[in-house]
Amino acid sequence: MEGDAVVSFHNPAMTDSTETTRLYLVAPPRIDAESFAPRLSAALAAAEVAAVLLAIDGAGQETLAPLVEIIQRAGAAALVGDDTRLAGHVKADGVHVSGGIEELQLAIDSFKPKRIVGAGNLFSRDAAMDVGELDVDYVFFGRPHGDTHDAPHPKALELAEWWSEVMRVPAVMMAGGSLDSVAEAAATGADFVALHDAIWAHAEGPADAIRRAAEMLSREGRRAA
Repeated sequence: MEGDAVVSFHNPAMTDSTETTRLYLVAPPRIDAESFAPRLSAALAAAEVAAVLLAIDGAGQETLAPLVEIIQRAGAAALVGDDTRLAGHVKADGVHVSGGIEELQLAIDSFKPKRIVGAGNLFSRDAAMDVGELDVDYVFFGRPHGDTHDAPHPKALELAEWWSEVMRVPAVMMAGGSLDSVAEAAATGADFVALHDAIWAHAEGPADAIRRAAEMLSREGRRAA
């Protein structure tokens, strides 16, 4: 999977209205590596997931490398949060950058064109436009671990809808803490819907949650944009 994952993100075809929204999974910020690995495997086996973001507090190479292997075996892109060196060591498919323009440009210089560079921490149109002028593979609206309410954040929804109408760089929209928020997030026209607590805190387990989320996107049909 390593090296091939860029195509699934930065591809002009992703802006075509015939494409359906895909799932982007965010790992919890704190995990027990031994117990999390089988839960991750089960989730990825349940339905197609485009990418998994590993932005895990204090996690080093020993923790992340096995998770990256699980993700790549499932055909998804493994992304590491804010650490290009660590991402390189664990052979991840890319990095998700939540810092400023300088940090983002350094990641682009290090990783492009073979690996994915995504941009987060975008809370205004100006900020999104600034990173959109760089060679990023996607922009992320909302906070990866910020789904503290059942519904998506209204400002993130507004930005994702605006972006999807006028820009070609793929957008990832952070859903809320409830699976019911999947449809609302997808209705923005974003190429990807990100899920965190809706998956890992689901009463029936992450595999059931992923299946339900995929079914919701299938029922939603073609992207609104």
